[in-house]
Amino acid sequence: MSDVEDMTDEVEVDESKVDKVLDPSNQDVVTKYQCAASIANRAMKALADSAIKGVKIVELCEKGDEFVLAECSKVYAKGKVEKGIAFPTSISVNNIAGHFSPLLGDTTELKAGDLVKIDLGVHIDGFAALTARTIVIPDGKPLDGRRADAIAACYTAAQAALRLIVPGQKNTELTKFFWKSAQAFNCTPMQGVLSHELKQFIIDGSNVIIGKIDIDQGIKVDEFEFEINQVYAIDIVMSTGEGKVRELNEATTVYKREVDRNYNLKMKAARYVLTEVNSRFPTYPFTIRALKDKRAKLGIVECKNHELVQPYPVLHERAGEFVAQLKFTVLLLPTGTINITGFDADLSQIQTKFSVEDEELKALLARQIKKKGRRRRKKKTKKDVEMAS
Repeated sequence: MSDVEDMTDEVEVDESKVDKVLDPSNQDVVTKYQCAASIANRAMKALADSAIKGVKIVELCEKGDEFVLAECSKVYAKGKVEKGIAFPTSISVNNIAGHFSPLLGDTTELKAGDLVKIDLGVHIDGFAALTARTIVIPDGKPLDGRRADAIAACYTAAQAALRLIVPGQKNTELTKFFWKSAQAFNCTPMQGVLSHELKQFIIDGSNVIIGKIDIDQGIKVDEFEFEINQVYAIDIVMSTGEGKVRELNEATTVYKREVDRNYNLKMKAARYVLTEVNSRFPTYPFTIRALKDKRAKLGIVECKNHELVQPYPVLHERAGEFVAQLKFTVLLLPTGTINITGFDADLSQIQTKFSVEDEELKALLARQIKKKGRRRRKKKTKKDVEMAS
């Protein structure tokens, strides 16, 4: 469940007078994170309500992105504040682990019983709220078996994370309890999944929590301790299989500009594409479906070959397995850690034969999520941020 309240106050702001402290010690920054989260949460609900048997995935992706842009246009309308999509709507089904955001013309439809992961992000002035959740397309049958196991593993890991993300705690503890949560339901954390610290216009900060230690993949992250006024996007992806990702035959459609890379491109199409990316998507991931230049598919290849953009390939688990995902954004405030893109799970509808037996995990889950008393907030004035839900 989210700690964000609906924000309906309409106020004006003079951005030139806003403090330039760019972390949650600045209330204006917190407000922007919460505004982004409010839009992300409503976009997620709209997509979950629209995800029914027979609907095309590309239509849902388009709907999600259009919803985000429309809602962003209603806030901070009087200032020169960048806002919009922090991660394009991606809808990945069953054993597809992520990043499926197809091009127009794709005919893939949702089917009854599909395990569906919806992933999206919103930013206001570069302060991003990222969210993902897993739903099942109704098929008239109980939500049981391995689909239920994967969802329960995600939810358990998320509950553990909310109790561990506190100042002074180490990132390695989250990795440990992600593994314990997966094992409780006979699942495995997906290979290569990373949770990052977020900063203004940065979706992949240097402080990283790895979902699973995998020597074979060669990914190593440094140990660190959480601190007050940090922000993290926690990404939990659980598989009923081995948890090993592979790329198949889908074309990559999601990319992110590598801001520190430059190259004198030879192809005219690639130069056009890079110009549009630099103008419209300079920092956050985008889908080539959103590019206006019709040569995007041709030009993006040369951009990728010269490492001007980072690809987010469509990733798969072994056929026949199920992959579930929960992603949420947390702020470490002096009053406590708050989850601004909450996750709702009606566990009464999930029928799994497994339960948490590990004593250390049970003790952690039994712990209350503590919050200190809220600081009194001064009445909003014209120096506060304009918002509308």
